[in-house]
Parts: sequence; C-alpha cells; structure tokens
Amino acid sequence: MSVLQEISSNVKNMKQLEYSDLARRMTQIKEDLRQGVEKPFKEVIDVSWGDPHRGGMKPLTFVRQVLAACVYPQLMNDNKLPVDVRQRAQKLLDGCAGRSVGSYSATQGIPEIVQRVSEFISRRDGGVPSNPENIFLCCGSQWALSRILNVLVNAEAAFTTGVLAPAPCYRTTTLSIEGLGGVVIPYYLSEEQGWELQVEELQQALESAGGACNPIALYVINPGNPTGHVQSRKSMQEVIRFASEKRLFLLADEVYQGCIYGEKEFVSYKRVLAEMGPPLSDTVELASFHSASKGFMGECGLRGGYVELVNLDPAVKKYIYTLFTADSSAPLLGQIALDLMTNPPLPGDPSYFQFDQETQHIKSTVDKNVKKAFEVVNSLQGFSCPAVEGGAFAFPRIHLPAKAIQKAKEVGMQPDTFYCLKLLEEAGVLVSPGSDFGQKEGTFHFRFCILILHDVLEELLRRLTLFHTQFMKDFS
Repeated sequence: MSVLQEISSNVKNMKQLEYSDLARRMTQIKEDLRQGVEKPFKEVIDVSWGDPHRGGMKPLTFVRQVLAACVYPQLMNDNKLPVDVRQRAQKLLDGCAGRSVGSYSATQGIPEIVQRVSEFISRRDGGVPSNPENIFLCCGSQWALSRILNVLVNAEAAFTTGVLAPAPCYRTTTLSIEGLGGVVIPYYLSEEQGWELQVEELQQALESAGGACNPIALYVINPGNPTGHVQSRKSMQEVIRFASEKRLFLLADEVYQGCIYGEKEFVSYKRVLAEMGPPLSDTVELASFHSASKGFMGECGLRGGYVELVNLDPAVKKYIYTLFTADSSAPLLGQIALDLMTNPPLPGDPSYFQFDQETQHIKSTVDKNVKKAFEVVNSLQGFSCPAVEGGAFAFPRIHLPAKAIQKAKEVGMQPDTFYCLKLLEEAGVLVSPGSDFGQKEGTFHFRFCILILHDVLEELLRRLTLFHTQFMKDFS
C-alpha cells in the first residue's frame, strides 16, 4: 500500500504556492550564471522574502557580539568586547541549563527571558500589566500561530471550523488553517482606502460563509503583510467589538510593530483592548504574536518569537501548554535574540552609541526606500501602489494588458505569476505574485521587500522600469 493513501486529505488539499515555481526557476538561473551563461544581468535580486540580511542589511553589532559570547564563552575573557556585552552574555548563560546554549529550556522559555519579555510588553503598552505565565517563547511567530490554530480548529466537528483572514494575507497562515482541516473565510481589505480593514467587510464575509462552517476566530495582521497598512486605534476598537459580538477568538499578528513609517503609530491590540475597559477587556480572547525575525533586527534564521495569551480559559491554556511541550523548547539562540530585541542597550551603556547609530541608519534607509519605491512604481504605466505605512513590503497593483492575461492563460499561469516569471527571467528580479496572498477577482499584484539596502532597491527599480516598459510594448 502506498503511503499516499494514508496522507490526510487536508494536507492533500493544500495548494502549492505560485512562488514555488519561481523559486525553482531562480535556482536554475543562478546555476546558469555560475556556469557563465550570458544573461542581461550579472546576479539575481531576490526580494521575495521579508529578510533584511538577504537584502544586504548588516546584523546589529551588539546582537551578534552577545550571541557570539554566548556560543563561545571564552570570548568573555577578551577585553575587546564591550563590558555590557560581556555582562549580558554572562547573565543569559546563567539562565541556561548547564550554562550552555546547547541545552533545553523550560517549555515556555528561559524564565528570566520570559519575565523580561513580559516587562517589554508592559512598557510598550503604557503600563498595561503583562503576566509572564501567559507568554510562550517559540521558534518563530508562525510556529506559535500554527499551534494556537491547532487548538482552535476541530477537524472532527460536525461543521468545519472557519477562520476569518484578510485578503491579501500572508500565505503561511492560510496554509496552516487548511492543513488542519479548517476553512479560510476571506475578508477583503480596501485597496482604495490604503488597504483599510472595514468592519462592514467582516460582516459580509461572515454572511457569505453562511452555514457552511463554524466561524471561531478572526486573524488580523498589523502592520499588514503584504499590504503595508497600519491600523488606526478606531479601526482596532471596531474589530474588537465585532470579535466580541460574534464570539470570535482574536489572533493578532503584530510582528512588524517596530517598522512604522511617516506619521503613523503602532498600538497593540492588547493595549486597545485593555483601554476599552470591562466587559470587553475581561472577556475578548486574544493571542498576540511577535518575532525577532522581523523589523530592523532581522534575525530571521535564529527563529525566535513569542505569543502572549489574554483572557484564555485556564483549561484551554493547559492544552496549549501540552502542544508546546511536544516540541521540547524553542531554540535558545532564538530566545536570546528575543531578549536582545526587547531589551536593547540603554543610553549610557558602552554599546549604546553604536547600537543607536546602526538602528538609525537602518530606519533612515528604509524611510528612503519607502519614498523611492512609491515614487518610481506609481510613475510606471499601469501601476498603482498605496503608500507603505509599515511592515517590510510594498504590494503594487499592476493593470496587465489583455494580451498578457491571455498569454498567461495559454501557458497555464496566473497572470501576475506570468509577469513575475518574465521579470525574473529577463531582469533577474524575484518577487512574489499577488495570487499567493489572495486578491479581488480581476486584480493583479506582486510583493517585494523594502527592508533592503538603498542601492539594492535602486537597482531593483531600475531593472523593473526597463523591463516593465518593454513588457507593456510587447503586449500592448
């Protein structure tokens, strides 16, 4: 008997990302370049991931020095490392079993780090209390989200579990829902209003689901991925009221909270919920997620994240604890990265000046990138892109010519995937097609990372401009 017969139908029904074919083609192109095959470009620019280091951003010195000293403690005997680096590494190792980053930790994480993450959350939220017992450290925010979904989605129920999720939406989340046997109920963000989340759309999405499933949770991404929007406090209050009225568990993906541009301001769902007061602040169930992978720290490969639970029934939290226990503990280097993200050097510390310089440089670079990308993309024929308010991505809409759409159908591709493939093959730029994220019927987009070196962005935009001008001529 083939094992294929035993694979869950939920897993079989998970659709492969359009991006997968593009990634395979990129690998082939890179090999061609390595073999000396002539192409119009010397190297591929991969901006399909929210990975700052992939885009040329340098790791923060303080972070890497502490990590290095934790991995190789003999470095703490070297006076070349700043004293606060050595003190922090010593403190972190003291919290590790056997004083080694090669050890396991408690299921929820190293207790001292969990405590400091809790204090960070309280500072961020203007003094709103944070209980360390409600925080779980994990190997990335998406890992934690999938575990919470595992508790919420009941594949054995008479009615399929439904989860409201934005469209466009980060695809890993929707794949997790589908793989667990749940159904995604898409609610469309308003592109015309800068990708605003409108409660009327939430209501319409619930009504469209009819009695086909049992809606149990509402997933929001703020700042948006891939859309780059930042929710207002008023919008968040409306969402919280809606979740309360419809008895929905609120899942708040807030991993890009440190990446805000212009005059916008990040406010966490937990803070807004607390400030709304009883009965909402005492009853709405919330899980909020953050990560060391995202933002200006950009330590994607270390896999460090956390989830904080609010207003959960202790019996439910017990099952969540059991699920987390099944994976022993989060990687210790990821936990250390979280500690450094939530507790960076302070003014007066030996490492503060360099840390501040490096982070300000990254912020000013991304601010320039946001403005440049908006200016260039919107100057191209057939493109429109709302201003990026936060997050790591721009998500422009492209109005493709009818001939291009027809050609895509002939080769069995989504039109925006066809465009992205041509962009990769002819200009050496890899972006992610909008069809992977969900979009309104008849609209086409692609996503690219802006947390990259400004020189890389300028080269990307130069190639895009030349390619797009020719593409429009070819298919006009």
